[in-house]
Amino acid sequence: MLLATIAGASQRPKFAYMLLQLIAEIADEKGQAGPSVAVNGAAMPVRDWLCDGLVPMAQRDARRRSTVQAVREDLEKSNALPLDATKADLLIEQKVRERVRRSGRCNVSRAVSDLVRAGLLRRHYQGYRVDHENRGAQREAVYTIVPDALAALRR
Repeated sequence: MLLATIAGASQRPKFAYMLLQLIAEIADEKGQAGPSVAVNGAAMPVRDWLCDGLVPMAQRDARRRSTVQAVREDLEKSNALPLDATKADLLIEQKVRERVRRSGRCNVSRAVSDLVRAGLLRRHYQGYRVDHENRGAQREAVYTIVPDALAALRR
């Protein structure tokens, strides 16, 4: 039933299901996850944690390889690439992670919207709102899995 509901609401049901499963992993007993997740003693926004959790799915992806190449070229053009190969690789990996996370946050938001439409998830935001065109500034998402879906995922 859960998979059929997701498939009916999302054009990327596998991604949406994996996302819902990750949210269930970190959700409390009420099914709520966010606005942050503790990682190595530090707080990380839940969307960033979800992006990082989904990165292994893209490790062999051709887009990731092209992103690595684009980052390398950008760093070379700006003369910001260290001469030491190890340091260069670390910097490239950091910049790739930043780009992947930025685009991943958009992908997570789209999939969450599909899950909200399907009635499997509720979303709200916590934090301080400042008055400017990007009203989401300084606010982070909180996701709540509906009880029936949470029970199905935790079996």
